[in-house]
Amino acid sequence: MTEITRVPLQPIAKGSLLKIWLGVIVAVLLGAGLAWAAVPKGFSIETIQEGSGPLPQEGDMVFVQYIGTFADSGEEFDRSQGSPLPIPGIFPDGAPFPIEEGASIEGFYMGLKQVQKGGKYKLYIPADLAYGDEPPAGAPIPPGADLVFEIEVMDIMSRETFDRNLMILQQQMQSQMGLPAGPEGGAAPGAPTEAAPGQ
Repeated sequence: MTEITRVPLQPIAKGSLLKIWLGVIVAVLLGAGLAWAAVPKGFSIETIQEGSGPLPQEGDMVFVQYIGTFADSGEEFDRSQGSPLPIPGIFPDGAPFPIEEGASIEGFYMGLKQVQKGGKYKLYIPADLAYGDEPPAGAPIPPGADLVFEIEVMDIMSRETFDRNLMILQQQMQSQMGLPAGPEGGAAPGAPTEAAPGQ
């Protein structure tokens, strides 16, 4: 009869069982962290620098400088070009956005309602509050893209002040071009009476 070689079992060294369980716990936590990072986030706003003054109200105009990036890659897809009308005392620098539903993507609108003049913010906008699965034709934004906007609020202006300043600017431009002002000191007949920011 042949004899089978026996391998004696060694007792587990002190602390080894603890190390095994710690390794299992770390692996589970790492897996949970990766799974959490892959889940799309909801809308959020991060304050980078506090602003001051009141929050904008529905109908106000918010002048911002912004950079838009994709949440997953950080690749830039849009950047504000500055105000087409930065005239000291009339219009500040920055792209004007009206605080009106439908004037911009839903997430940007939600974020602009929570900012203050002089503040810097980061808006995290999920795809369902951005362009969803159907971005505008020709846009560099793929379907289902989550977006991040870094914005700096240059100024907040009431719609009445914006409209008044626009009228002043139109009158100045007409006088520089030698055109007569319209009735009651307004714009010339047929001239546009209201600007459409963002168009």
